Amino acid sequence: MIRKAVIPAAGFGSRFLPATKSQPKEMLPVVDKPVIHYVVEEAVASGITDILMVIGKSKRSIEEYFDRNFELEAELEAKHKYELLEEIRKISSLANIYFVWQKEMKGLGDAVACARSHIGNEPFALLLGDTILQSNSARPVTRQLIDVYNEKNASVVSLEEVPKEKVSRYGVMAGEQEADRLYRVSDFVEKPEPGTEPSLLAFAGRYVFTPEIFDYLVETKPGKNNEIQLTDAMRQMVQERPMYGWQIEGRRYDIGNKLDYIKTNIEFALKRDDLRGKLSEYIKETAKGLA
Repeated sequence: MIRKAVIPAAGFGSRFLPATKSQPKEMLPVVDKPVIHYVVEEAVASGITDILMVIGKSKRSIEEYFDRNFELEAELEAKHKYELLEEIRKISSLANIYFVWQKEMKGLGDAVACARSHIGNEPFALLLGDTILQSNSARPVTRQLIDVYNEKNASVVSLEEVPKEKVSRYGVMAGEQEADRLYRVSDFVEKPEPGTEPSLLAFAGRYVFTPEIFDYLVETKPGKNNEIQLTDAMRQMVQERPMYGWQIEGRRYDIGNKLDYIKTNIEFALKRDDLRGKLSEYIKETAKGLA
């Protein structure tokens, strides 16, 4: 049973400066909830009860967000805003959430390695804290990976098919298809040169690992920018242990750049009954002026 998850949230978020100078990119709102809230909800809906967040400098607001705010609760109660009060209280009770600090910004691999003491000798889920995934079914994406792990007893990485002209932006999988959506991984290639990509299946920001990943992270040497890359550890691991790729039943919302972040906000707002009507009218009216 996989009950623990790790959410790295220690990066600088330089693509969103100056907003992220003191505001974590994981706390940027999509409509009215920060990105990392959606990530935690996915983990909880997948059966995770224990979450470790790896944070760094200027990330204290993430801790505060998932803690109770008694002054705010008292204010809402005094104003009889009970529905909002209940919503606020639920945030701190989503899961057992813990925090550890990544003392130096030494890459995703190093951030994951910070979780070793907490995870111990258990398999665990890894969810990138700045990536929202929505499932096309009742099974959250992380749950889809857990189900594969339960069947194969091996590490699993989430995959999504990306356009050929964009594949060089991503880490992609090499391997053989074993079943519908399921691949046996033989290697990973980080940002392949156009025309050299082994597939169009790119990392989608969710993983399930056996605890042996920590041994490979210890052995991984720093690479570009003196950072320890998770992909390098995975490449070594897959040479010695079975690993699978799962093409997700769902969609990844890219908030890694300003344009896609704005698009994500619009799409999420259009899904809401309280916003869809007026926002649709605004978009149609604005589009007339762009013709």
